[in-house]
Amino acid sequence: MKALVLAGGTGSRLRPITHTSAKQLVPVANKPVLFYGIEALVAAGITELGIVTGDTAAEIEATVGDGSRFGARVTYLPQERPAGLAHAVLIAREWLGNDDFVMYLGDNFVVGGITELVDAFRAERPDAGIMLTKVGDPSAFGVAELDGSGRVVRLEEKPAEPRSDLALVGVYLFSPAVHEAVRAIRPSGRGELEITDAIQWLLDHGHAVTPTVIDGYWKDTGNVTDMLEVNRSVLEGMEPARLGDVDADSELIGRVRVEAGARVERSRIVGPVVIGSGSVVADSYVGPSTSVDSSCVIIGSELEFSIVLSGSRIEHAGRIEGSLIGRGVRVTGAQRAPRAHRLVLGDHSHVQITS
Repeated sequence: MKALVLAGGTGSRLRPITHTSAKQLVPVANKPVLFYGIEALVAAGITELGIVTGDTAAEIEATVGDGSRFGARVTYLPQERPAGLAHAVLIAREWLGNDDFVMYLGDNFVVGGITELVDAFRAERPDAGIMLTKVGDPSAFGVAELDGSGRVVRLEEKPAEPRSDLALVGVYLFSPAVHEAVRAIRPSGRGELEITDAIQWLLDHGHAVTPTVIDGYWKDTGNVTDMLEVNRSVLEGMEPARLGDVDADSELIGRVRVEAGARVERSRIVGPVVIGSGSVVADSYVGPSTSVDSSCVIIGSELEFSIVLSGSRIEHAGRIEGSLIGRGVRVTGAQRAPRAHRLVLGDHSHVQITS
């Protein structure tokens, strides 16, 4: 079995972070979210990975490499433009050959991995296997309708009036039968080849499609809110460690990991928190569900339920919470209460100001 990992999306919901970085490489607990998916595939015994890339191909390839660090072998499959999940299957046809495969969206996060799902597919050999979970707003997802016996009867992509609250999680399993399906369908109203249409084609032509409804934790990390929530979830399971320097005037409470080369001075840190290598936290408070990446500086500030990417500085900035701060950012406090706000913002930014 092979794996087709999709890493070509534009990440529009994470702008302006994704103007300069691939959304699949935004870190969760200081590790790119894409790495969690790759590790889940390898844990399930799948080591032949084809990664579909787009405009951020160079960054993806430089970060992931040949896959050997994960115990895998990676082939890169360029996609000129995002044209739907089924289109990714089309362009990967030669590489996939006649093997069964998992299609895994590179910005998805499934707690507990996919090993049981893969083992069941190998044992039962349906033509397609899909993961479903209940969501509050199914109109934002591909939606599956099941009959009274739990069989899939209909799928629809982002329906205006959903027939159920069961959304397709970004993990799909296919036999070679899907290749005929993706060749047979036509672009949707969105101009894309939808994988839901391909699975519907399989259903309509008598192929077996097996659903698995999961109650566990799944998130599409395509927006800031979900990214912060995934970060919180991962940090909850992190092993605490004091590998860097923590002075006698500092206090670490709960699940806190201070990486090698990091320094904590005259500060209070309440976990779960990770402080990356080479970072400095001084005269500050860092609260639960926060990850500070490498080579950051936090001085005289309070930070909670946030992600700070590498090389950023936060100095005398008061309290910051529920925030995603990009690479090389500088956040400083004003010397006096301003009469006007002075801003330099990237495209598509969202700023909340308390007057």
